[in-house]
Amino acid sequence: MEGGDSLNLQLQQLPLATAAVSVQPHTDSFSYKENLIGALLAIFGHLVISIALNLQKYSHIRLAGSKDPRAYFKTKTWWCGLFLLVLGELGVFSSYAFAPLSLIVPLSAVSVIASAIIGIIFIKEKWKPKDFLRRYVLSFVGCGLAIVGTYLLITFGPNSHEKMTGENITRHLVSWPFLLYMLVEIIIFCLLLYFYKEKKANYIVVILLLVALLGSMTVVTVKAVAGMIVVSIQGNLQLDYPIFYIMLVCMIATAIFQATFLAQASQLYDSSQIASIGYILSTTVAITAGATFYLDFTGEDVLHICMFALGCLIAFLGVFLITRNRKKSIPFEPYISMDAMPGMQNMHDKGIAVQPDLKASFSYGALENNDSMPEIYTPATLPIVQEQHGSKGVSVPPYRVLEHSKKE
Repeated sequence: MEGGDSLNLQLQQLPLATAAVSVQPHTDSFSYKENLIGALLAIFGHLVISIALNLQKYSHIRLAGSKDPRAYFKTKTWWCGLFLLVLGELGVFSSYAFAPLSLIVPLSAVSVIASAIIGIIFIKEKWKPKDFLRRYVLSFVGCGLAIVGTYLLITFGPNSHEKMTGENITRHLVSWPFLLYMLVEIIIFCLLLYFYKEKKANYIVVILLLVALLGSMTVVTVKAVAGMIVVSIQGNLQLDYPIFYIMLVCMIATAIFQATFLAQASQLYDSSQIASIGYILSTTVAITAGATFYLDFTGEDVLHICMFALGCLIAFLGVFLITRNRKKSIPFEPYISMDAMPGMQNMHDKGIAVQPDLKASFSYGALENNDSMPEIYTPATLPIVQEQHGSKGVSVPPYRVLEHSKKE
């Protein structure tokens, strides 16, 4: 009887022990080594992506400046850039399988640092040392701050590791913190989409917030897909779980819509603004999603969390300084400035030209603020007068110039 009772007690305790093992993160088998592997893969991937994009850009510029009739996709430089681009994306994709999501996402600042350095190295113009330092001092300071922030992120990043099995991902997906987070995110996304589409609120913050909300779901699904693939390669097949294909479809769909909104933002705003604001918003929202879905900061002490947040802030400031120093593109001027024509005198005695300076506006002859300027400085009006024919056949000019005086 005693043997039978002990056997029944062991059988009753077995499911509980098994459940406890599946929920507990694998902090013993995983260490900072996995964080380092994931961080190095992400840094390598972003570096290669930056080089690949610059190679493809170089291919387009070289073809545009030559008489070569070939298309860009028939050049070896463009294909080399495409190969490096795929290699870099694979590196970033695989990094999510080793390190926590909250650690990998901020490391995209490496691509901004690499682009700034490549732009300075391959610049065509010749600068004097003083002019060079004056022009690129913000870039150097920004690169230094971004590197310091990256070091703090790797050193004090979260160390919570968990095998990406189908059971674990399903459990995270139906947990109440993530469901509440998804409800709030869906409401915010719908409100922003309404203002963007219906109210024509084409503000850069609105568009990039839509990109950031979609991007947070993209990185969550990327980590799930990459983790399940790595676990399957290690011998525990996870590809037969339906959650894998659900995550795969969500990853592709959110990435496509994210690219659509980014393309719309690039048509309205400068690339430097999109890079800085987009990096800050996307990183913040993605870290929040990772902390909610994967519980990245569970068990971390206050010091590590504060130092990680400090690393994010320093990286944000570095990216902002790098992108702030980029030369803005000059928009197309839809008219010819009258004072630029040789032999043309100005209309007013104070040197104000007929055509005002272009202030990134395509409206013809528009001033920034007419109310704050004296009337003498306003453009001359040319009212149309009806043509009247006299009895002697002398025609009157169809218009007359109203001269402004200081008394007026």
